[in-house]
Amino acid sequence: MFTTMATSSKAELPLPRLSARRSVRLPSILVSLCTFVALVTFSACGSYCWTRFGQETTKNVHRVPLNAQQILGECAALRAKPGPPDDFLARESSERFEPGTKPTLIRNATLWTGARNGTEIVYGDIYLDKGIVKAIGYVPPHLHKDGDDELVVDAKGAWVTPGIVDLHSHVGIFGAPYMRGTYALNSLHGPILPWLRSIDAFDTHDESLKLAIAGGVTTAQVLPGSANAIGGQAFMVKLRKTSDRSVTSMVLEPPHALNGSETSQPLRWRHLKQACGENLDRYGNRMDSVWSLRAAYNEARLIKNAQDLFCTKAEAGLWNELQGQTYPENLQWEAMVDVLRGRVKVASHCYEEVDIDDIVRLTNEFQFPIASLHHASEAWLVPEVVKHTWGGAPAVALFSTNYRYKRESYRGSEYAARVLADNGIQVVMKSDHPVTNERYIMYEAQLAHYYGLPPHLALASVTSVPAAAAGMDHRIGILHEGSDADVVLWDSHPLQLGATPQKVWIDGILQVGADEDNIIIGAGKEGREFRDVPKVPRWDVERAAAIQWEGLPPLESKQEAGRVVFRNVKEVWARSESGIEELFTGSEDNVTNVVIDSGKVSCVGRACWLDNAKASVDLRGGSLSPSFMTFGSPLGIEEITAEPSTGDGVVYNPLRGNVPNLLHDSGGMVRAVDALQFGTRNALIAHRVGVTYATTSLSKVDVFTGPTSMLAGLSVTFRTGSAHALQPNAIVKHITALHVIIGRPAPFAVGVDATSVSSQIAALRRLLLNGEDSSTETGYWFKKAARGEIRLVIEVSSADIMATLLQLKRQIENERGSFMKWVFVRATEAHLIADEIAKERVAVILIPPRPFPETWDDHRILAGPPLTNDTALSVLLDSGVTVAVGIHEAWQAANTRFDIAWIALESNGRIERRQAHAMASTALEKVLGVDGWIGEGGDLVAYEGGSAFDLSSKPVAIISPARQLVELL
Repeated sequence: MFTTMATSSKAELPLPRLSARRSVRLPSILVSLCTFVALVTFSACGSYCWTRFGQETTKNVHRVPLNAQQILGECAALRAKPGPPDDFLARESSERFEPGTKPTLIRNATLWTGARNGTEIVYGDIYLDKGIVKAIGYVPPHLHKDGDDELVVDAKGAWVTPGIVDLHSHVGIFGAPYMRGTYALNSLHGPILPWLRSIDAFDTHDESLKLAIAGGVTTAQVLPGSANAIGGQAFMVKLRKTSDRSVTSMVLEPPHALNGSETSQPLRWRHLKQACGENLDRYGNRMDSVWSLRAAYNEARLIKNAQDLFCTKAEAGLWNELQGQTYPENLQWEAMVDVLRGRVKVASHCYEEVDIDDIVRLTNEFQFPIASLHHASEAWLVPEVVKHTWGGAPAVALFSTNYRYKRESYRGSEYAARVLADNGIQVVMKSDHPVTNERYIMYEAQLAHYYGLPPHLALASVTSVPAAAAGMDHRIGILHEGSDADVVLWDSHPLQLGATPQKVWIDGILQVGADEDNIIIGAGKEGREFRDVPKVPRWDVERAAAIQWEGLPPLESKQEAGRVVFRNVKEVWARSESGIEELFTGSEDNVTNVVIDSGKVSCVGRACWLDNAKASVDLRGGSLSPSFMTFGSPLGIEEITAEPSTGDGVVYNPLRGNVPNLLHDSGGMVRAVDALQFGTRNALIAHRVGVTYATTSLSKVDVFTGPTSMLAGLSVTFRTGSAHALQPNAIVKHITALHVIIGRPAPFAVGVDATSVSSQIAALRRLLLNGEDSSTETGYWFKKAARGEIRLVIEVSSADIMATLLQLKRQIENERGSFMKWVFVRATEAHLIADEIAKERVAVILIPPRPFPETWDDHRILAGPPLTNDTALSVLLDSGVTVAVGIHEAWQAANTRFDIAWIALESNGRIERRQAHAMASTALEKVLGVDGWIGEGGDLVAYEGGSAFDLSSKPVAIISPARQLVELL
């Protein structure tokens, strides 16, 4: 319905005035003639007036729609900007408050608030009530509740921080344990999907949620995957399950577009995930990807321009020009229109310089800001390009050391965070859960600090900076009066290795650390050194070289064959027949000297003769200890995991198809030594940090499709720093062990890929009972394994499958009258049958040492503090099982010593340092049967500034008796 309205003063026109009639009577013909002339004149005048004035009047009469006010309201809303109300911090209660929650007073805390760029530290109390922080530092008496109406926690000086904010997580849409029914990471329905929403697939039963909270994570940005150029809308989610258990109630500040509701509250930020680079290859190459983004943003721009034009006319009252039109909008594209209006925090997944440059150009072409660049492995090489992003430089979300897993991550660097910070770019450390376990995102910050990121920025990288990048720093990531009561109480300084939350609150509700749980947390960390910010080495020279060589600095070392002296040594450990022996332990004021002649320790003591040294190294209170060994990853078999051309290729699986007759072996047995390649960057980096030995098999297990073969071949043990196989001692043991993989089908295995567990065990039984002729490689090596002449290493996770295998072991040994040397690898659920494993004298290599319920075979984990007192390691050791640890991926080898330190720290004093060290050195060598090949003449590593367990230390030399030299790093 329309009404009419005159809009011109010309609407009422004067009529022509007729002359007065004469009193004289004229002849009738004359009267008639005059009348005719008058009528013609009047008609002509009227016609002229209508033509001159009438049409203009009609044009200015506009029909106003009945919903005009609604339209004008929509148009006015286009100018609104997201953000909290001005009085947000004065609120009395959080909308997330759960009635019945008691206030909590945390007393005597050292409060790192996150304010002032992470530099503010407050000593005092913090009061939580109605889901918000009511007071910090000093708590006024009038806030307190009486008696049992208030919970009181004495922090005893311990550190308290805001809850951790993970800016890059797939928790809930890539749920643990991994199953088809819980996988919603990527859509197959095209490269541009801004209308999809991660919240619509969020699994509230994801077992990762509780584990992440146990690591201090209180909020995560749940991003769609990166296989689409625009994967969909992301959401900020509090990890606490609410009383109504809905997904919607977990969303932090749900955007009004979530359910189409209208509200008088200020506009809230929205979030979107977009990507570029290799992950989009199902839809073409980089040119295709960028075009799809440009085309999508152009579509959004056309809609935005149409909205702006529509509103310009509506607000000018030009309703006739809008007759028959409706407000231009499109449900599929409305999120991207909001991007162009500056209402969306865009997270952009881009790795390489070319990708970053592409996305920066895109922002300038369509004039929209980006909140955060993710992965961005080469952003540190092009900081000025990042700064050219329209609207200003985004925060850059990084891994600390997880690189080289695909080509576009090959130039990533552990120094990237520091370089970006030096260039004034905000740094975020992320988990990309479940790529890395979200529970340990603080470990990413610890490593970033170790490699040079200042401590206040390292803590900010997992709290205030990601909160600000998400537009949520008014309520999370920083502790101030009025912010959300998301708080973590730590057992040590958060940047100390092994730092563990004692208690975690979300919205003022205790999630982890209830006293009645009786979990021991932080035993053995009572010393002052655990309360202080950890000291770290200087990396100025290495960082400069990394920049100069664009991420690929030379990794060679200087070799000295003569005498080398190490001064000011505080600790000396060495290999022995029984494991690791202590040769010297001093203190800050009691240090010694160590003399190395031709790669061997010739003297330990302050009286040692130091003359004639080719090199003299001041360790500044450092140490010497056995080098580490790594096992479980494809280290030395491939250069880049995602690039088949850099690896061995796919081995034949006899359970899936026929092995070529040319091999004359139905099992297709292969040797890792034949595929070994030296000089890979992962191997050389591992070598430089003290991991000088590696045992590698041809085991390859894809989490989606399962192992490439049940028979993983024969492993090899080699030196990580050797240049080629013909160098002396490059290959320590050509054939180390025989490897098989037993497990349930992977989540996306189909057909022949989904080989049954029963078929796998039937095949293993047959092979161990002389099922193959010993003239074949398969028959020969399985016969040796059945006789106990070579170790049989079985990759298995499920306790049920391990129990079946133990029964098989007894059967084979009884029938053959032999004792087989078995090793269970991975062994996530081994703690459930620890006594039985010990009885059968089966060794265990835990991978990873800190467990995660990755698949159904892994789902019964023993999480360790703060969720359980025991860990899988401690249970196995208590049962008398010989235990070592390993890794999944080659890049992880470089972090071996920190993983070992974590084992000791997490044990609450039950595992001492030498015992932990052995799990990745002498004990691991013994488990795999290479102890006699490495022996007491194995390498030593010299650390400056501390021991192998300390963040303060830095490897500076490798002492190699077998090669009769010292490598100066």
